[in-house]
Amino acid sequence: MEKCNSCNVELTERGWTKFKCPDCGKTEVYRCKHCREIAAKYECRSCGFKGPN
Repeated sequence: MEKCNSCNVELTERGWTKFKCPDCGKTEVYRCKHCREIAAKYECRSCGFKGPN
C-alpha cells in the first residue's frame, strides 16, 4: 500500500493522486486528498525537490 509523501497516511480513500517528481522525473510522488486540498508540502525522496510551491 502506498502512502502520502506529506502526511504518511495509507492511500485508501478516493481523491489521492500520484505523479512523477516535477524536477527529476524519477520518483513517484503520492498525495492524499487532504494534503492536496491544503497544499501541504512534500519532498522528493530522490532529488529533494520540495513542492507544491
